[in-house]
Amino acid sequence: MISQLSKFYTIQTWANNPILRTKSKEIKKIDKDLVDLANDMIDLMYEHDWVGLAAPQIGENIRMIAVTSRKETKKWSELASETVMINPVITEKSKETVIWKEACLSIPDVIWYVKRHKNITVEYTSLDWHKKSKKLKDYNAVIIQHEIDHLDWILFIDKIEKNYREKSEK
Repeated sequence: MISQLSKFYTIQTWANNPILRTKSKEIKKIDKDLVDLANDMIDLMYEHDWVGLAAPQIGENIRMIAVTSRKETKKWSELASETVMINPVITEKSKETVIWKEACLSIPDVIWYVKRHKNITVEYTSLDWHKKSKKLKDYNAVIIQHEIDHLDWILFIDKIEKNYREKSEK
């Protein structure tokens, strides 16, 4: 069954989509419409069991993402919290990388390996207009990097790890 939110928003799909291939605009102010959009993004994430969502994926070319973070336990995918980030910027990246199997709701039915930084620091503005900074690692860092890429018109298929593909196909 499709929810009311899913009927309202069109998920932008495929690599040749002009919305997904346009750099998102910086957000200059937070108003009621932006907060409503942010809350809708969080609701959509939970409704569809997604780990992150960038505004361009629902047709809004603005620099906002909604992401979940996961606890580092034996069940690594255990939800810890969600965060909306306005104008996020990765300010630090580790030299150490990880290769992670990624998927994206904007590129249906494709799952592949992507190399990402193992640790990052991201600075962003919260919905209450406070500057914040978070240090993230492993899967949580991968989620942020994937979603920020959407803001810069980059899709995970642009970063498929070719060397890993060759090794895994042998």
